[in-house]
Amino acid sequence: MLTETLRRHYLETGPFTYPGLYAAYFRSLPEDPGTLSELISRQIIHRVTLADGNRNANADLRYGDMDRWPWYRGKCEDDIYLTAPAMAAELFRLDERGFVPDRRVEDKLVLTCRFVSVLVSSIYKAKGIPCRSRAGFAPYFRPGVSMDHWINQVWSEAEDRWITFDADGLYDGLGLPFTPYDMEAEQFDWAARVWLDIRSGKTDGTQFVYADRLGTCGLRAAGRYLVYDLHALMNNEISYVFQPRYLEGFLRGEAELDRLQLEELDLLAELLLEPDRNFEELLRWWETRRQFRDLSSPLV
Repeated sequence: MLTETLRRHYLETGPFTYPGLYAAYFRSLPEDPGTLSELISRQIIHRVTLADGNRNANADLRYGDMDRWPWYRGKCEDDIYLTAPAMAAELFRLDERGFVPDRRVEDKLVLTCRFVSVLVSSIYKAKGIPCRSRAGFAPYFRPGVSMDHWINQVWSEAEDRWITFDADGLYDGLGLPFTPYDMEAEQFDWAARVWLDIRSGKTDGTQFVYADRLGTCGLRAAGRYLVYDLHALMNNEISYVFQPRYLEGFLRGEAELDRLQLEELDLLAELLLEPDRNFEELLRWWETRRQFRDLSSPLV
């Protein structure tokens, strides 16, 4: 059962999920996670899909003919459309019909998983359904590698549980051994578990990769996503350009954390393993440990 405190919290919007003038439109969209995910995936192209062209996941042109992508459009538009209403506004500008299954390639947005997750969270919150974004690693994209990834959890009143699902792609026919629209807990590599497994020596962490230009992996990738997951659970789904100022050198590979800092992140990971049970303690962290919310950014 979801407590009333948790229900209210995950109905709240933050600066990225507030739907603004699109609230009524979001309420009109499908409620079923699979149906909504399929629709969202036809509005957006992932930057990797665009780079691959009509190969790999798009060999059957499920995302459209990438040869039609205008040369003058950005190859990744993450830095432009940070919020749910910004994404919705541009999708309507490009095709006034809104979120439609037959959207032309040249009328889609090129966005990565964090942005899809934010849009989905905003839609469900507008519907009055508790929803949250989660940040971790997906082991189902490439064999032997678990890539940094954002997904969603939406509360099912009928089933009295969180439904964990991945709205970032059209997965039918790709041979996944499970449905991404209702995943078991072990089918996703949660940031907290990854951090603790690396810290305990259960794994060296090289298979957990943050897809930056450096190919960051291991504890630095896990630490970044540990912080992202905390922010997401607090309805503050920061994008990749933000990180706590005190962790900036560590995350870039320019500095190490001391013992006390590592142990503090160990404690955070333990709390994040069961965020509902530990919600009150997580909230206290959020309200009192300012270093996790004092963020650096490209201009500051």
